Order: sequence, then structure tokens, then C-alpha cells
Amino acid sequence: MSYEKVLQAKNFVVGTKQTVKALKTGTVQEVILAADADQHVLAKVENTAKELLVPIQYADSMKKLGKACGIQVGATAVAIIN
Repeated sequence: MSYEKVLQAKNFVVGTKQTVKALKTGTVQEVILAADADQHVLAKVENTAKELLVPIQYADSMKKLGKACGIQVGATAVAIIN
């Protein structure tokens, strides 16, 4: 389900740093995180999203999430932009 949201989204950013940056601008509609990523990598994104009350969805695979974003490598975090 979360993969479909990425495929349908017109605007999104990929990566933990870009996701945190987008969260701080207040333009993020939803965050999708890869459940198989290292927890310490996801922690900053999760904490920032929870502080700002942005919904978080979990995808089961970094590889599948990256593919849904149209990139050749795995994606840890994706922010869907309004």
C-alpha cells in the first residue's frame, strides 16, 4: 500500500536527510520508512515526524521502496510532499 502512495505521488523526496529537511519546512503530507533499515538511521526521521504530527507508514523493504521511487538503490525514507 505504501508503495502505491509513492507511485501515485507527484512530489516526493528520498533519503533521511532530505526527508528531515522537508519535514522542517512543513510541506510533508506523509512519511514512508523502510522497516528493514537500521533503527538508528530512522530515529531522527521518526522523531521529527512525530513531533510535527506527520503520519508515518512503513514499507517492508528498502529495495522495493527505492524501486517505487524510480531509483536503482534502496530507499530508507521517503517524504510525500503536499
